[in-house]
Amino acid sequence: MVVFIGNSYAQNQQKRDSLDSGFGGPDQVETLRAQDQEQKESVFEFSFLKPYFDFKQNLKERSGFDFGFDYSAVYFGANQSPGDNSSSSGMVRLYGSWELVNRGKKNSGAFIYKIEHRHKYTEVVPKFFGFELGYVGMEVPAFNDDGFRMTNFYWRQRFKQGRISIVAGLLDATDYVDVYALASPWTGFMNFHFSTGSQSVYIPNDAALGIGIGAYISENIFVIGSLSDAGSDPTDPFKSFETFFSNNDYFKSIEIGYVTSKERFYMDNIHVTYWHSDGSEVTASLPGWGLSFSATHTFSNSLSPFLRGGFAKDGGTLLQKSITAGIGYQPKSGGNLLGAAIGWGEPNKTTFTSGLKDQVTMEVFYRLQMSPHFAITPDFQYLINPALNPDQSSIFVWGLRGRLNL
Repeated sequence: MVVFIGNSYAQNQQKRDSLDSGFGGPDQVETLRAQDQEQKESVFEFSFLKPYFDFKQNLKERSGFDFGFDYSAVYFGANQSPGDNSSSSGMVRLYGSWELVNRGKKNSGAFIYKIEHRHKYTEVVPKFFGFELGYVGMEVPAFNDDGFRMTNFYWRQRFKQGRISIVAGLLDATDYVDVYALASPWTGFMNFHFSTGSQSVYIPNDAALGIGIGAYISENIFVIGSLSDAGSDPTDPFKSFETFFSNNDYFKSIEIGYVTSKERFYMDNIHVTYWHSDGSEVTASLPGWGLSFSATHTFSNSLSPFLRGGFAKDGGTLLQKSITAGIGYQPKSGGNLLGAAIGWGEPNKTTFTSGLKDQVTMEVFYRLQMSPHFAITPDFQYLINPALNPDQSSIFVWGLRGRLNL
């Protein structure tokens, strides 16, 4: 459940497993907070911040209340564009949990929250920069100009010594649908083709009222199911309590997977996900359904190749067929991370139009841990046959991401 940061991926995963059921994605709040607190080998150390982090740790131990915040920014430039050839935006997030039931035990219950402000630095935000280039895809959907918004506001309860976990409230589907370790746009790949669903899954907006249930039905087999509002609005999150019951537009998913052991949930994981959406006027999406798959395996606790992809029938997805393959590498000392991937995709003809060219996307990034709480990530992408820009056979995109967490 980590994104390859810490002293070593295996050690940090095993530490966390004593309390974590392993169903949430890398940006699920409790996973994110655990990642932020892990020891990282970095270029600089800032020991003057230690009293602040000691205070937060003591507060969590005394009351069960945990909090953190981060600031992230991204910049992209391109060598060719029918419109703007650069894009940039930033966001600040406040997130945390309050463990109120069975604190520190496997059958704990906690309130989870995440509030954000997303703002732009350029006219075109990174979320839509791909379309500005004529590419069917998104660079980093999370980086937009929504302003103040909510992502999470829900209750998480575990049962059966952590073998069953239930979340209910305002949810983010990317926390539990088709997740894998490199999916986070804050710490992993930036292009959405290498994130949740490989751009062939309909993803509801954040702060969608719903419920998700994950369970281990054996030592190696797990199942995750969900039902949520297909048309939520994270800038008006509590309206989802109205639209969930009045519009009757729902997103449903069921996932079944195999892991070699619970301790290696993200290191050795094969799963298949079925999803169905009723469509929504809020997201201007048609009803549809699809299947996605993911397979990852980690060698020597540092080298992690993956193969992922999906198929969609309508549903408002960007791609109706996709497949991606890539690898993540982190030295056993932890901290820095190298990722490289290639993906093929067929644009969804009901979302766009028929007859568009298939696209090929390549991405390479290197996350450099400057300090335990600050990382910068140079990123390079090569887009072949951008489907909405027939005048260009390829486009080169370069980017830079920074994240400070406190």
